[in-house]
Amino acid sequence: MNKAITDGIVFQPLPFAAGLSVWSSGDGTPGSDTYATSGTGVFVPSDQDFGGCLEVQKTGTVQSLRYMAETPLLRGCYLRITARVKAVAGPLPAVRVAGYAGVAGGGAANVPLTTGPQTQLTRYGEVVEVSAIVGTGARAGVDLVWLDAIYGHFGIDLVGPSGGLVRIDDIVIEDFTVAFLRDLMSMVDVRDYGARGDGITDDSAAFEAADSAAQGREILVPAGVYHLENDVSIQSKIRFEGTVTQPDDRRFILQNGYDLRAYVEAFGDEEQAFRKAYQALLNFSDHESLDMCGIRVTLNGPLDMQACDPTRQVFATRRVVRNGQFQPANTTAWDTDVVTSAGTYDRSADRRLTNVTNIANIQLGSLVSGAGVGREIYVRAINVGARTLELSQPLHDAVGSQTFTFTRFKYLLDFSGYADLAQFVLDDIEFQCAGLASGILMAPEGLTFHVRDCFVTRPKDRGITSPGRGCQGMMIDRCQFNSNEQGLRVQDRTTIALNTNAEDVKIRDNRCALFKHFAVIGGGGTTITANHWFNGDSVTGGVRVAGLIFATPNCRSVVTGNYIDNGWIEWTNEYESEPEFVNQFSFGGLTITGNHFIALNATTGFNFLRIKPYGPGHFVQGFSMTGNVFRAVNGKIDRMEGVDTTFAGLDLTRMRQITIDANTYNGIEEPVYNPASLIHTQNTAASNWVARTDPYLPFRGHARTIDGLAMVQALRTGDGANVNDMPWIETSYSNDSRDLRFAFERSVRGAVRYTVRMDNPV
Repeated sequence: MNKAITDGIVFQPLPFAAGLSVWSSGDGTPGSDTYATSGTGVFVPSDQDFGGCLEVQKTGTVQSLRYMAETPLLRGCYLRITARVKAVAGPLPAVRVAGYAGVAGGGAANVPLTTGPQTQLTRYGEVVEVSAIVGTGARAGVDLVWLDAIYGHFGIDLVGPSGGLVRIDDIVIEDFTVAFLRDLMSMVDVRDYGARGDGITDDSAAFEAADSAAQGREILVPAGVYHLENDVSIQSKIRFEGTVTQPDDRRFILQNGYDLRAYVEAFGDEEQAFRKAYQALLNFSDHESLDMCGIRVTLNGPLDMQACDPTRQVFATRRVVRNGQFQPANTTAWDTDVVTSAGTYDRSADRRLTNVTNIANIQLGSLVSGAGVGREIYVRAINVGARTLELSQPLHDAVGSQTFTFTRFKYLLDFSGYADLAQFVLDDIEFQCAGLASGILMAPEGLTFHVRDCFVTRPKDRGITSPGRGCQGMMIDRCQFNSNEQGLRVQDRTTIALNTNAEDVKIRDNRCALFKHFAVIGGGGTTITANHWFNGDSVTGGVRVAGLIFATPNCRSVVTGNYIDNGWIEWTNEYESEPEFVNQFSFGGLTITGNHFIALNATTGFNFLRIKPYGPGHFVQGFSMTGNVFRAVNGKIDRMEGVDTTFAGLDLTRMRQITIDANTYNGIEEPVYNPASLIHTQNTAASNWVARTDPYLPFRGHARTIDGLAMVQALRTGDGANVNDMPWIETSYSNDSRDLRFAFERSVRGAVRYTVRMDNPV
């Protein structure tokens, strides 16, 4: 850079031969004495060393010489002032470059120094050169750091005893910026705008000023530590050789080249860089996504996402974090916290615990366990003053006071600090939990949280946890969940891939390997399609558990096109505070279609579907299971479906609107159908034929209705005569109501095909 060339700026003073009226014997400001009138200086036209020069008689302790024209000072431009002098007679002085720093209006700028290094003259006639560099940035080699000045009156000082005679060659002022800037035409250095880089001084204003001046050029942050005490927003491209520090509640927004790599270069620490980049993502509307550039961020403890921008409790604008990895450092910060506290539960406020002791030590997002507490119930809100906890779901049998256990898992990304978070997307990220940490803890409230194309690998306890209704409309797409417990027997596993509490969740195209459970579903309207989950182990005849759990009875959900391997679908009402049937909706609204079910090395009592009522009086009122393939390998199983009667059975007299049809059974001893098309053959003439429907009706249901019948053998009397009688039919016949009675007017024999249902279709 040379401003004299590029911008035509004149830095060089007039020679002494042009007249001494522009050379001040004071500070150089207008009105100060000049050497043309002071009588202490004279122009010498033909000095043997200098040619034309100024001869000065030293009359004071400090004899000044200043050029009276205003030499401009520009940001990023560095000037070198050079003077050649020699002593002629009298006492020998010292010499130094000096100047007056000016601001708009003619006043003096507040600058730390106005004089350069001082050199002592030691011999008469010896030419001595002195120089000093002046500029706006505190850089190595800059003698006069004049940040606030816009011009200067430059020259020299003669310092020391009076009476000496000194000759001075024409003073040279030149653009010396080339010594400081490597990329002269396209870079703006923050030090030129006052940045100190000492880790203490607030360099915020310098960064903003450099950005304003860049005008399309790149900003350079040289080596050093630059403290930014305030919010800083940079529009220009920026390159970091040094690093920055900033308080957590202040924002550093890089608008040009925004990605995690830029923040890693800025902050020098991947974890802090992600915090700041995420903070910027929420606070700059021109960027909807943070590209992690494939960087693996090592976290020293759970990353409190809300604390990255503590000013926001609610955020509802679409934002995406994508293309990176997170992993935990091996620290104690990942240790699970466990608190036991007494509390009281009342069905009238069925998502609340009251009179909770030790409540200040209970953390939001803790898993609640105790007598009568269902699976995957979490603390979604805490009121320490009132000693109350809000729960993610009701408790099925916990009325009264008892001691509960609150277990707080530690997650790589913890969103629980938000009151409400909506439209947030995690895309193409690997959560390498390493058996030390869990994956993602969601906010207690929110809409359409989306996790897509992600890997959750070896979580210590949980993959994705919803502690409240932040999963409303959640989408989990094309993700892979790999357990940390793959070498354990099924009964020894504790990890769960994900859970939900709210409605309209989409779980699609995922793969889940060897967790205790794939998903615990607490809300309605869930769509579960094209997933593959497997829960078995290598133990022949070993324990098996549910892979997918619906914890509300009227779940209004669809399970379609999945590969369901060694883990059944369990359907419960454990999220009801009054689990006995009174007047609520009972089990219904579930469609299971086109899935591939397989069981390997299972016991004969294994089922692919189990209904588990937690109270009496329940029934099924709308259920479809069609077009599925059921297969048992390395041993047969008795039935595809079953009822877990640990707490209660189903009321088989109230079943209605159930369709189980067009399924394929391989290795299943007792396939089931509803409606079931069966044949009864009566070999001995009788007026009452009793047709046994068991075991063909689902859930070993009652033979409640007949859709149709047809004689497939001619009716004959005992002596062989053909008859054309039609029977009337008694349903729910015999003690267990699983038979039909065909009543004829006379004793006959033959065979009848009939279609029977265990429900009332209307």
